[in-house]
Amino acid sequence: MPDQLSHRTILVIEDEDSIALAIEFILQRQGYRHERLSHGRDALSRIRELRPDLVLLDIMLPDMSGYEIIEAMRADPGLSTVRVLMMTARGSVVERRKGFELGADGFIAKPFELAELRSEMARLLDAA
Repeated sequence: MPDQLSHRTILVIEDEDSIALAIEFILQRQGYRHERLSHGRDALSRIRELRPDLVLLDIMLPDMSGYEIIEAMRADPGLSTVRVLMMTARGSVVERRKGFELGADGFIAKPFELAELRSEMARLLDAA
């Protein structure tokens, strides 16, 4: 299975090291190419350069919110089709609704089960 996935690239935008390390462990074991940003300020330029198949986007970042990032992505014709899985520690209905209204393809509340994350990533990548 990893050989089939090695052509897929995932960009992780997450400021919490412990969560990012767990995600990177999954991505490495699954055979995905991946990269991480711990802040949002360079997110749009890096997404343009990297052209990831999926962005795992934390909502609460230190310098700008994941909401701001996805809103800018969906307004940019070159980035509007990049799949985005939003992640947040505050998984309320309001948070989910806002994420989907701004164009998120999926939403996952932290802490999440690793199997749940794998399943959501697979669903979004299969839909691409």
